[in-house]
Amino acid sequence: MTTALPLKDRIAAREATIFETFDHLHAHPEISWKEVETTRYLAERMRKLGLKVTTFDDCTGLVAEWGEGKPVVGLRTDIDALWQEVNGEWRANHSCGHDAHMTIVLEAVESLIASGYQPPGTLKILFQPAEEKGTGALKLIEKGVVDDIDYLYGVHLRPIQEMAAGDAGPAIYNGAAMFMYGEITGVSAHGARPHLGINAIEVASAIVNGLGSIHTNPVIPATVKMTMLQAGGESYNIIPDKARFALDLRAQTNQQMDDLVERVNQVIAGVSAMFQAEIQVSTGSRMVAAEVDDQAKALMEQAIVDVLGEDHLRPAPVSPGAEDFHFYTVERPQIKATMLALGCDLQPGLHHPHMRFDRSALLKGVEILARVVVRTFEQKA
Repeated sequence: MTTALPLKDRIAAREATIFETFDHLHAHPEISWKEVETTRYLAERMRKLGLKVTTFDDCTGLVAEWGEGKPVVGLRTDIDALWQEVNGEWRANHSCGHDAHMTIVLEAVESLIASGYQPPGTLKILFQPAEEKGTGALKLIEKGVVDDIDYLYGVHLRPIQEMAAGDAGPAIYNGAAMFMYGEITGVSAHGARPHLGINAIEVASAIVNGLGSIHTNPVIPATVKMTMLQAGGESYNIIPDKARFALDLRAQTNQQMDDLVERVNQVIAGVSAMFQAEIQVSTGSRMVAAEVDDQAKALMEQAIVDVLGEDHLRPAPVSPGAEDFHFYTVERPQIKATMLALGCDLQPGLHHPHMRFDRSALLKGVEILARVVVRTFEQKA
């Protein structure tokens, strides 16, 4: 039975080691696709446990395997940091909790091994690069490393506005996100003769106004906004003929995102025709909305109750933030997946350069993920 495993005692005995693991990862952040030392460190830890480790010649990240045969249960963590200004210095910085996620997944495996557990199948651990770029999960999918996975679990720290320390939710309903980039080509002219030109700034302004007229189903949250605009030069008496812009699109479902993209393209086409300006638009990265499996979610609920008790089980949060974990289920629908939403009094917020949280939540996260692994193997055995 799940309760027969001395996980809690094992994890408590490893408390200092768990915090040391976190301190090391926090002190050595690396940005997306450059997580070289992070990959080396994680691979070494996995090999010391006797696990089979696969690394890749063309990218960072790794996959570790424990056991053999079916079923295959997966744990996934992101491993990259953000590039941001911290105290006046631009540098890599773990302000989204990926250092905590790595610690929780790594220590959940080590704690299971320390408890004498042996999976009746295969436990596959994905240390995934480039979540912040939205491309890391797709790379691992491309490599075929998730094709045999039956259940997949992840974890993400939640901000204090969403969840308090000591609480946890069995899923995270992340929204879809997408970036679009555009270049406007008008006609340059003297500032005294605007009728002879096509002002790229006015074209961009019309796009902004047009975006405000988009109305999608109000029951499903969706937003689009211009987040970058560059036009003009050092001479202020010239009508600018060139402008570059970027759009940030958010929607709570993948279907709503498809509708939003179509309407944005209609606005841009209409503005182009109205001003007789050329507008070239390209699509950047797109993150899909969460597709949560009910069985995986139920197993995570049980694991949370095992560790925290019924009183600390919280509803799955709905978040406009994007997460590339959900590509696994969208691209491989046979995978049953969910993410642990871990309360930890995280503040001021995710991506803040001085983000902080209650580190004792690491111990709870380790035990919850370890127990959901055991419960999943039990129900599949």
